[in-house]
Amino acid sequence: MANHMQFGFQDASSPIMEELTQFHDHALMVALAICSLVLYLLTVMLTENLTSNTVDAQAIELVWTILPAAVLIMLALPSLRILYMMDEINEPNLTLKAIGHQWYWTYEYTDFKDLTFDSYMTPTTDLPLGHFRLLEVDHRVIVPTSSTVRVIVTADDVLHSWAVPSLGVKTDAIPGRLNQTSFLASRPGIYYGQCSEICGANHSFMPIVVEAAPLANFENWSTLMSS
Repeated sequence: MANHMQFGFQDASSPIMEELTQFHDHALMVALAICSLVLYLLTVMLTENLTSNTVDAQAIELVWTILPAAVLIMLALPSLRILYMMDEINEPNLTLKAIGHQWYWTYEYTDFKDLTFDSYMTPTTDLPLGHFRLLEVDHRVIVPTSSTVRVIVTADDVLHSWAVPSLGVKTDAIPGRLNQTSFLASRPGIYYGQCSEICGANHSFMPIVVEAAPLANFENWSTLMSS
């Protein structure tokens, strides 16, 4: 959950989000090193008298050709690794289908019979004490912790986007097309997200709430919802 005056990401609650956070920090350190080097070179050029030998030195040309290539490799390799990790879905423990509508979500648990429900934003007048305005819903998505969940995302009318920052998930919902992603909640908790694609007048009012619970609690909930 984001806080006021927060400059960084939300706390990572999945292995993928932990990798994304580490890559973000790695990229920032590379950017800091580049800015420091450029500032140093600018200072030297403005304060020192450069000789013709310095200006025409081929060693400097070699360095400023190889150094940017090395920096790009330092950024590309971990980035490609994370991209492949996000795309790879091996034997998911649970499959969830999320269908975007104007302006609510429909969820189908395809591994269960007749386990489907609509999820609407809770109006401010009906909001229980202590819950978050514009982020709470009447029916939460319940998933088991430490289990790989495959999410199939589509839309019924216009473009939507199913996004939960703490879990490192953001997938476009496109009418007539099925996109898929996956996540693994590493600890119990309630994770909030919102539609991240401008989808009409009430785009700001179709939140996403994922509640990760122990497996026993999830089984009890699914049995209750299926009956």
